[in-house]
Amino acid sequence: MDTQLLTAFIEVADSQSFTRAADVLHLSQPAVSKRITALEDQIGRPLFDRVGRNISLTDAGHTLLPYARKVLQDIEDGRRALSQLEGHVSGRLSIGTSHHIGLHRLPPVLGAYTRDYPQVDLDIHFMDSEVACDAVLAGKLELGIVTLPLQSLPHLQSRAVWPDPLTVVCAASHPLAQSRKTSLKQLAEHPAVLPDAATYTHRIITEAFKARGVAPRVRLATNYLETLKMLVSIGLGWSVLPDSMIDDSLIRLQIPGLAMSRQLGMVWHERRTLSGAAQALMQLMQQA
Repeated sequence: MDTQLLTAFIEVADSQSFTRAADVLHLSQPAVSKRITALEDQIGRPLFDRVGRNISLTDAGHTLLPYARKVLQDIEDGRRALSQLEGHVSGRLSIGTSHHIGLHRLPPVLGAYTRDYPQVDLDIHFMDSEVACDAVLAGKLELGIVTLPLQSLPHLQSRAVWPDPLTVVCAASHPLAQSRKTSLKQLAEHPAVLPDAATYTHRIITEAFKARGVAPRVRLATNYLETLKMLVSIGLGWSVLPDSMIDDSLIRLQIPGLAMSRQLGMVWHERRTLSGAAQALMQLMQQA
């Protein structure tokens, strides 16, 4: 059975869309449909029910899916194990990382990595940390370089690399900008622009506020911290940003008793054999 057929099947099943699967696989939609049809011919059963624009797995599709994942994961594990026997670091390394880490933390690490290991083909995907963790667990990525989950996830190993303190900020024109100290109650009276509710960073913020009996009034939420920084700088609301992003365009607000931080680092699947390329990157990151 052709692994390309299985790859297309898994992607369509995960995205529930031939169009989205084609985008991820960098194929045309007819090419993806052709692969699914070929796989259904080999299986002798339909794998998807197609009703209008909606698709869903048939019983045969549900049955095949975990075996298809295991086949591809075993093949990838074999490739990684063989790469370690070669005695030199080469091959393809798929990693997922957030835009913030990609902009503010990874450039010097990746620069050194590509100089030290020119035979490695880096396959970098920019995505939310939560999505990257799911992709690692699904076997789609070998490593995630992310904001670490607040609680451990089954089968996901993690290692902290960078502590990332968080600070409440506002624009110079904000009513609280001139206050030497601001209480959480005062802060909550003003609208906030915060990371999206699905993110680990949002949970860190809201849990810190909730522990003190306060709920922020969220005017707008977005996944992109650079966008939040811009929104704060034009006076749309206060926010919480990593210290590494704060410059003269923002005012730090002193909130007595409030200290927030997150951990940035690496995640990988505990049941996957890490390639020599992945191990080399992990070692380099530990020195960052």
